[in-house]
Amino acid sequence: MAFKIGWFSTGRDEAALWLLDETLKAISSGFLPIEIAFVFCNRERGDSPQSDAFLDYAVKVGLPLVVLSSRRFLPELWLKGKSGDEGAMREWRKRYHEEVANKLAPFLSQVPFSLLAGYMLIVSDEFCDAYTLLNLHPALPGGPKGAWQDVMWELIRRRAELAGAQIHIVTPDLDSGPPVTYCRVPIRTPDMLPLWEAMERKLKSQTLESIIATEGEREPLFAQIRSRQLAREVPLIHLTLKCFADGRLSLHGKMVCWEGKPKVGGVDLTEEVEAFLSDRLQKG
Repeated sequence: MAFKIGWFSTGRDEAALWLLDETLKAISSGFLPIEIAFVFCNRERGDSPQSDAFLDYAVKVGLPLVVLSSRRFLPELWLKGKSGDEGAMREWRKRYHEEVANKLAPFLSQVPFSLLAGYMLIVSDEFCDAYTLLNLHPALPGGPKGAWQDVMWELIRRRAELAGAQIHIVTPDLDSGPPVTYCRVPIRTPDMLPLWEAMERKLKSQTLESIIATEGEREPLFAQIRSRQLAREVPLIHLTLKCFADGRLSLHGKMVCWEGKPKVGGVDLTEEVEAFLSDRLQKG
């Protein structure tokens, strides 16, 4: 019997669809002995062309699909929260995810956890406590928090030796739940030193905030760090899911276990991720 998981996504861009497609390919090839028991999307048809394409794809491949538009759910309360009323935002998240739980009731009992794969909402504290959710975060355990753009700039600000990615358990403390797995990405390699040197020259005449404002994601060092980090996200996801399906990884409540023993700090899959990438490169 295949290992079942849930899949949460906003489906806001091509990357969200690509990640789901890559995972289904890995399942079809036999690499991943898992089954996606359901897909939940916080967009409904008509919310955006990108999410419509994601929903069409999920239907086309026959995945059980559940939707609830966050854009259309209690919009006045949401706007109040977005304007700075933290209490209103907490209430909106609570009520929205209560309705999500109701819609997913037939499915959530079938899976040990669900993967947030491009799910752009912050989950309510109550939903975090009631269900086990795993999230991909583009930094090593203990590393920068926030959106991937913020993480990449913070690595530059810290003049970091390593970038990385982790899969962690979602908790009310954003991007700080117990790590499940992670991989390290060296970013001070000889071939990257010219980019670091160029950045240091820029910083002699302008602030990092100015560079962010004028160059943004086009800045060469930023782009190279992101490229190397991004290339390892799908391998990390797939290898993590494979470890769960094979029984090497397991969760007991919010505790991560590796081969039956508690594993604080997560499992380092760097070697496996690099071997995965090397094998893919050889196969073309």
